[in-house]
Amino acid sequence: MKTTQNRNRLRVAITVSFTMILGELASDLAFSQDNTTPTNNASLVMKNLPNQPRYTPATRDAMKQYLEDLKQRTPRIPLPQQSEDEKKLELEDPRTYGYEGRLRRIYLMDTTTGSYSGFSGSSGARSSATSLPPDPALTLDYAFKVRLFWIAARANNCQYCLGHQESKLLAAGMSEDAIAALDSDWGAFDVKEQVAFALAKRLTNEPHLLTSADIDACKEHFSDLQILEMIGSIAGNNAINRWKEGTGVPQSTNGGNFGRSKPADSTSSEEHSYLTPTSMKFVERVSTVAVLDTENLSLRTNSPTACNRPPLEMGEELAKRLAQVDARKPRLPLASDAVTRDVLGTSLKGSRPMQWHRLLANFPVAGKRFVDGIEFTRSHDELSIPLQAMLDWVVARQDRAWYAIRLADEDIEKAKVSKSTVQALDGDLSQSSAHLAERDRLLLIVAKNLAASPIVLTDAQVDDAIRVAGPRAVTQVINYTTFRAAFDRITEAAGLSN
Repeated sequence: MKTTQNRNRLRVAITVSFTMILGELASDLAFSQDNTTPTNNASLVMKNLPNQPRYTPATRDAMKQYLEDLKQRTPRIPLPQQSEDEKKLELEDPRTYGYEGRLRRIYLMDTTTGSYSGFSGSSGARSSATSLPPDPALTLDYAFKVRLFWIAARANNCQYCLGHQESKLLAAGMSEDAIAALDSDWGAFDVKEQVAFALAKRLTNEPHLLTSADIDACKEHFSDLQILEMIGSIAGNNAINRWKEGTGVPQSTNGGNFGRSKPADSTSSEEHSYLTPTSMKFVERVSTVAVLDTENLSLRTNSPTACNRPPLEMGEELAKRLAQVDARKPRLPLASDAVTRDVLGTSLKGSRPMQWHRLLANFPVAGKRFVDGIEFTRSHDELSIPLQAMLDWVVARQDRAWYAIRLADEDIEKAKVSKSTVQALDGDLSQSSAHLAERDRLLLIVAKNLAASPIVLTDAQVDDAIRVAGPRAVTQVINYTTFRAAFDRITEAAGLSN
């Protein structure tokens, strides 16, 4: 009798559950008759603690919600209270007088948006971020380079930059599905672009694994200077990702003025919304660009942020890798000393051009701008010469940028940084060290984590550095690190030697 009752209860439970499932399916089907998913995806976002990196959205709907939520982000670097005049100027020109513009003017004594962005433009278009003329050596299509930027931003989980590239691509005429395909279906693009996408992904996430084969694959479709243009653009994208994430710039409420209309069914109060419908074709697809912990996807929408760099080479292995730099032959063309002097002029400060100068001199406007940007970071008043050498070492070691590591090694010797201090740099910086001042240690943690991946750096680590070193020093370290991350990618992709 009891067995029969139990079976009856089980049948009822199954019937009720099945009815509920059918009801949910019917509701979903009714909602998605237009073959799209809802635009309000708040349940797809996982909140992180201050000592945790932000989660990485795995699906397109989750990604869109993160883009929208980032509008409410609290900036990481504190600024002095605005005057009434400054508030009026911000309303007139938020790009120049808003948070980011004030940050650069107050702590960097600079009003540009970063000299690493010169490669992002095209020969026929003047950049909106600078009054410099277009570089005649840039020949790649603007929309194509925006697609590369999208991939770099997605790989780095830089949702600020990702949002801007989404808007740029829509403004350039790409459809929602075509943009979604960038994340999970490269087969929708021609082979030429697929090869470039692979370069962007590897140069962003795995610079330590970049080989001549990666460059040779590109040479089947692009000229040497076009490959160098791509590398410069992708490296600059990585630098911008690190600046935006490092300083905690909130998402633009207007989409960066690149244009994306607010959908009629959006629940956002903003004029510009990222919560646009996603076609059913891409709803369940998980990103193949983002770095995901596939064993820990939450409902297949979010992943704990991961950075899969191997342990640092030490001792004889490190010495061997540095010695190999001298035997390398550059993979891409270098300008002559005479041309380099003509292009870079006073930027060389009277010194003989090095290989990295000759590489960048292929681009008379973008290349010179980057060289000047590197020199500008050397003038940051909160960063001593020994600290700069240590920053160079820590960032280049994260990237396995052997040419840059070799140069950093020479600078460390000139700055008289002890061997025991260098060993501490290669160790666990989260632990106090007798060989590092507390101020330097906390600033180096910011640089190390920002170099490894923009999203690995946490709010708590930035707060700790600000508490001891101050917001000016932290801002300068972030800016310095962005340039070194770009430098590492350009020089290592080109396979430079001493």
